[in-house]
Amino acid sequence: METNFRTWTLLSGVVLACCTSVISAEIYPRIASEEVGRKEGVLAKQFTLTNSSGIEAKVLTLGATLASVKVPDCNGNLGYVTLFREDPADYLSKRGVLGTVIGRFANRIAGAKFTLDGKQYQLAANSQGNHIHGGRTGFHTQVWEVAEVEQRDNSVGVRLGLTSPDGHEGYPGTLQVQVLYRLTEQNEIWMDYTATTDKPTHVNLTNHAYWNLKGHGDVLNHQLHLNADRYLPSDKTKVPLGNLADVTGTAMDFREPKTIGSRIEQVKDQNYDHCYVLNKNGDSGLTLAARVEEPSSGRVMEVFTTQPGVQLYTARGMKFSRDSLEFGSHPALCLETQHFPNAPNEPEFPSTVLRPGETFRQTTMHRFSTRD
Repeated sequence: METNFRTWTLLSGVVLACCTSVISAEIYPRIASEEVGRKEGVLAKQFTLTNSSGIEAKVLTLGATLASVKVPDCNGNLGYVTLFREDPADYLSKRGVLGTVIGRFANRIAGAKFTLDGKQYQLAANSQGNHIHGGRTGFHTQVWEVAEVEQRDNSVGVRLGLTSPDGHEGYPGTLQVQVLYRLTEQNEIWMDYTATTDKPTHVNLTNHAYWNLKGHGDVLNHQLHLNADRYLPSDKTKVPLGNLADVTGTAMDFREPKTIGSRIEQVKDQNYDHCYVLNKNGDSGLTLAARVEEPSSGRVMEVFTTQPGVQLYTARGMKFSRDSLEFGSHPALCLETQHFPNAPNEPEFPSTVLRPGETFRQTTMHRFSTRD
């Protein structure tokens, strides 16, 4: 797929510090903001992006979180398709990664350590002796700054920024990170990540949204297509073994659309939690990663990314409730576009090293539609 990346600029007169109400209340797309409380004295805000189709995406500065997403079904009825906390203030007091940006390194690093340029770095060991999702105070726990608001004829967006100091959770280098969330009139949600550093370090950013296109129940009847011929086998702690395995003839094979529950009993713990190697064919641009369809609502979500992999996670046993709705044993699926887990310790994996003078750039886009 060919994509033209455009430069988005802040409209004259729109200043983020003053963005405390609807910027354009009478036209679409539009964006509004509200204060939701303070964490450790830092003010957190929530932005609501809406387009003319009624698609709504709410973004919190805490954890740079894509919280709730609302899209129409095949009958035009709007409904939520992510798991989220109804009161945004709850994000300030409760732990979790619902829709957050994960960093400085998404997924796992074996033994919570790596060696870079001959020096070993010890990270926080917060998952069975391994390092996961940037540590206990990773990016998902931080209140990000509002860098700018973007409003154009065809899209609205908010850019959030964070400074991760040298030594935070054991990582070298002061990292300057930004993520731009953008909602378009084409029913697309874009996530553009950038980062720079003053010392060599490792960076692997993703979004951890939990999707349920029906809006309740479980996701076992969701039909999934993954553009991946291979996946990364892992040990009992979910750290990759280092080899790339063919999906052919296994329960990992989603090259043709299949329901998530069709072979889940063949998977350890009856739960997908695996990184897939996307069919990039040397293409570093935006390519299809996944397509999900929910038959009863007719909702379809396509995921495109510049990243080399996607982690499929089906959240078995996650307890979730909202309103009077019931959610099943697999209440959601995550499609975390990312570089490979444990890449700092696997030289054959695509590199996650970022050096001074370089810019980390990755993009993921979710497109929503309905079946005919």
